[in-house]
Amino acid sequence: MTLNFDVLIIGSGLAGQSAALRLAKHKKVGLISKRGLEDSASGWAQGGIAAVLDNQDSIEAHIHDTFDAGAHLNDPAATRFVVENGRRAIEWLIEQGVPFTKGDKGYHLTREGGHSHRRVIHVNDATGAAVQDTLTHKVRQHPNITVLEHHIAIDVITGAKLGFGDNRCYGAYVLDSRSGHVVTVAAPFTLIAAGGAGKVYLYTTNPDTSTGDGIAMAHRAGCRIGNMEFIQFHPTCLYHPQAKSFLISEAVRGEGGLLRLPDGTRFMLAHDPRAELAPRDIVARAIDFEMKKRGLDCVYLDISHKPVEFLQTHFPNIYARCLELGIDISREPIPVVPAAHYTCGGIMTDLKARTDVPGLYAAGESACTGLHGANRLASNSLLECIVFSEAACDDILGQEAPPIPPLPAWDESAVTDADEEIVISHNWDELRRFMWDYVGIVRTTKRLKRAQHRIRLLAREINEFYSNFRVSHDLLELRNLVVTADLIVRCALKRKESRGLHFSRDYPNTLPRPRNTVLPGARPRAFRASR
Repeated sequence: MTLNFDVLIIGSGLAGQSAALRLAKHKKVGLISKRGLEDSASGWAQGGIAAVLDNQDSIEAHIHDTFDAGAHLNDPAATRFVVENGRRAIEWLIEQGVPFTKGDKGYHLTREGGHSHRRVIHVNDATGAAVQDTLTHKVRQHPNITVLEHHIAIDVITGAKLGFGDNRCYGAYVLDSRSGHVVTVAAPFTLIAAGGAGKVYLYTTNPDTSTGDGIAMAHRAGCRIGNMEFIQFHPTCLYHPQAKSFLISEAVRGEGGLLRLPDGTRFMLAHDPRAELAPRDIVARAIDFEMKKRGLDCVYLDISHKPVEFLQTHFPNIYARCLELGIDISREPIPVVPAAHYTCGGIMTDLKARTDVPGLYAAGESACTGLHGANRLASNSLLECIVFSEAACDDILGQEAPPIPPLPAWDESAVTDADEEIVISHNWDELRRFMWDYVGIVRTTKRLKRAQHRIRLLAREINEFYSNFRVSHDLLELRNLVVTADLIVRCALKRKESRGLHFSRDYPNTLPRPRNTVLPGARPRAFRASR
């Protein structure tokens, strides 16, 4: 079966849904979601969206803070482009009906680590969910948007992969996870907005959908991938056996939360003069250092000195979830540990969100726009989603759509059903565990090479499995995770310094000149059989 759209969007988070709504005024849009529309990392964002909205703040201050957090690896043009479009992005969300929290003088702005001003607009402590719910309602109702839920893209279709002689993107092959059938989706323009790769690590704040699909697909299509060594570990993930991936927002520290050892001693001032308000990479390394030095399972985030009414107003979801687990944050500190949180690198794009492959765009966490540098400043991610998805839409709408050649159907004539699905789950567990052990917050060349050796062994096994058996949702995610893990390690081995989120014991100093780590795209290979 072949579906035809004017634009195909792979991913249903903020970047994907905002692009779909903008494009649907003029185009027929196909929107692919691995699970339900509501299941994305965007919906899990707690803190808010950073933008210059206060007269006491300035564009230059936001740019300065972004560069400072990003260890000055940030691209100047991309950073200014995003920050200068921040207010307009927020105004667009307000027009869509997002119910941002209000204070005494307009919208309430909070402050998070690395920010010199209060500039984070939010919906209490569940901003991502509120934004996602607002846009999802509109997407489901729009007649020009076809939503394909429980579908996972296998690979984008390019001329080079089909032997057409060019390398333009013409859509994607997509697996319907419920039926097991593969659908050919044809489109002259494709936007990858498939999120990050946090699930490559054993402990993460990300949803199960964050398996690096977009990054891996783009790499296989020939796109350059950049700065994958910069994986942001959020400093404060709730440490509790019943709390899977529950994030304790940066805003808790922004509103006065203090990090303490089990005996109540504060420790952040020994690591950075900004203490709890230092950028995330510094706070995460400090926690990791204290835990390893003292043999701790966790540290504690204490905001019990604030009135209970304040906590229930500003952090209603965190307050309620902790209380469900027997933790009263108005009376006791919250046990926390660092966890993989955000992929700062990704598919290299320009200021119009274009990749190296004509007709293929990328936005959101899948992309490496240059905004984040070596470490993302808190609450810049949702802003980037909106600004660059709009840039992609503007570029698409300004072009004449090229004709699409006939695309072959997905051919499964030479494959069989998998004989042992247990291979997939075992390889998945092994990959995530050694990535956590060898490619975590603090790295060494020896650890990275160990990880690379294991990745190569897994890659051969998984590629053999992929070549001989029918594809499944789990197999596709595992295949993409292995590619993503390889890109992370290769980038980490190329960086001979410590900068931002990448800290190497073998290269503890920072080089005077910041440089991106860019890997060439893979040589596009023909699809298996007709693949």
